[in-house]
Amino acid sequence: MSVETSSSDRPPISNPRLTRPSPYKPQRVCVFNVPDLSEFPKLREWGIYLAGMLFASGWWFFFDAAIISKHTKPDNPLEDVPVRIGFVDYVPAILSTLGMIIVSLINKAQISRENDEPDAWRARCWLFVGFALLAGGLAGSVSLLILKYVVPEYPSHFVAYGIAAVVQNVAIMLSTILTWVIVPGTYEYNLTV
Repeated sequence: MSVETSSSDRPPISNPRLTRPSPYKPQRVCVFNVPDLSEFPKLREWGIYLAGMLFASGWWFFFDAAIISKHTKPDNPLEDVPVRIGFVDYVPAILSTLGMIIVSLINKAQISRENDEPDAWRARCWLFVGFALLAGGLAGSVSLLILKYVVPEYPSHFVAYGIAAVVQNVAIMLSTILTWVIVPGTYEYNLTV
């Protein structure tokens, strides 16, 4: 014995392609929430110090390599040094530093606003540009390391010039990310003399 049901007795089949999407509710952007460090002012303060040390040490590594490159003498006085740090090696660092400045100047309160507001859209675009400059600087330094120092098979002390540029860009990027996570949306600078 079979029971036949009419089409009116069955529940309607919902097609996910035909349903309308729910309105956007910006509750959070990431899967994991960034911890709120407002209860730990000393941790935030030390995080800022660490970010500054990362930025300074990145430039220090690169300037150290540039000074060594400038004062390197060839083994044979009739030959020239095969490779030196030039302006091309500075370009990734300049891009990363510009990206860090752009990301640091963005007001976080504007990013978390509703999508309809033009200020939020502009802030998100500038945030993208800043992180794109950081990524471009890192990619440029890795490219220079490979194309200028590794592929021609120079001795290891010349390859160290390219490694210093990569270390510099990684340090600048980590400094920027740490600053972005540690600094709250509204930060006050208290300068006392």
